Order: sequence, then C-alpha cells, then structure tokens
Amino acid sequence: MNIIPDDIQKYAEKYTTKEPGLLAALNRETNTDFLFPRMLSGHLQGRFLSMISALVNPRRILEIGTFTGYSAICLAEGLSRDGILHTIELNDENEPKITEYFKKSGLDQKIKIHFGDALEIIPALNETFDLVFLDADKENY
Repeated sequence: MNIIPDDIQKYAEKYTTKEPGLLAALNRETNTDFLFPRMLSGHLQGRFLSMISALVNPRRILEIGTFTGYSAICLAEGLSRDGILHTIELNDENEPKITEYFKKSGLDQKIKIHFGDALEIIPALNETFDLVFLDADKENY
C-alpha cells in the first residue's frame, strides 16, 4: 500500500540529504538480519527526525520504540550540548545491534536505552521532555 504518490516520493528522495554512511549500514543490516525490517524509520523519516531535532535543539528527548536504533541516532543528532535522549524498547534481543550502532555513532553517551514496558518505565524517569517520538504499539494509537 502506497500512502505517498510515487512522484512525491521520488521528489522527496531526490532532494533529501543523503543518508549518512553509518545509518545506511544500519539500514542494510536491519533489512538483512531482522524480522519485520519495515519497522525501521529509514532514510526519509530519519532525515526528517534529525531536522526536527536540530530545529528544537532539545535538552531531553523521549523515544518510545527503538527497534534497531536508527531513529534514536537521528534524533540525538539535534540534541543540545548537554542533552539526553531516553529511548525505550520492549524487545531486549535487539540490544547488541542497538548498542553497537550507538557506540559507532559517537552519541552513546547522550542516549540512555531502557528495555521493558514503556508504561512502567516512563513514570520512573522523572523528566520533562522537549521532544517525544512515539513509534511503538501502533495498534493502540
């Protein structure tokens, strides 16, 4: 099912900033190594998230739904100098890939990953967030 008409999709792909090499590698690995790789935010959405984050320049970001970490890296690109991104992932089997790419990105000190149920984790964070990206449990939106 195509939500976006092909001509608009092609235009967006042509004029969107090139996907950084690290994210392209994560995109490739997610598509070859993971079940349901379509859950990855991907190039266009990732560059959009990075742009929004850079415009807001948040101190605190909450991401619900990490998957393999692609969108977290994109969001963390726009964090303020002392910013922190909290990302929550239900599936701890993804931890090796997530932590590998957070380290490779050089943003691992700015990203705190939490594994478990977001409904239990969020109240314990005791934070006020400048930006929230909800990308999990889509059936219950």
